Amino acid sequence: MPEVWLRSNRRVIALGLLPVALLSVAGVLLYVKAESSLLAIVAFGFLALSGLLLFVIMKQLFSPRVAYSEGYVLFYLKAGPPIAVPVHVVEAFFLGQGPAHLPLVPADSRLAINLVARLSQKETQWAEVEVKPALGRWSEGYVSIRGSWCEPLTGDLIRRLNRRLGEVSREQSAVAEATR
Repeated sequence: MPEVWLRSNRRVIALGLLPVALLSVAGVLLYVKAESSLLAIVAFGFLALSGLLLFVIMKQLFSPRVAYSEGYVLFYLKAGPPIAVPVHVVEAFFLGQGPAHLPLVPADSRLAINLVARLSQKETQWAEVEVKPALGRWSEGYVSIRGSWCEPLTGDLIRRLNRRLGEVSREQSAVAEATR
């Protein structure tokens, strides 16, 4: 089980449950009022779709943005498994600023505080990685996680992330030295 370092913004993700609830209510009402098998099939389709959407949203609700497991910092910035970066590649975390990328808000009209992870320039294979643009950007050895899609970013959080990064980096260095 990964150690969660940065959680998702659960309030924003939970808002996605409202349309799913409306879709399931529509499915139930349609099924109850269905006078033909075609309407019952459509109602069942609504319920199946709402169940699938509920599963996806619940998975996102409890998925972190950054975690740590067995020598890797895990970045959850795309669909599927996290991007696992060896801990020695991640140098530091700090605050940045960028577009919020919120739905229904004009691009670049709102800025958000972002979490930025600086990666080692020596490890060029980690310089560019494709991620979901709404969640962040990974370019030129910097991972920028959009603050609107994660827990509130504060100075204390950044200090905690850097302290924990330092601890696990020292642990990994000690293990590497012991195996030599």
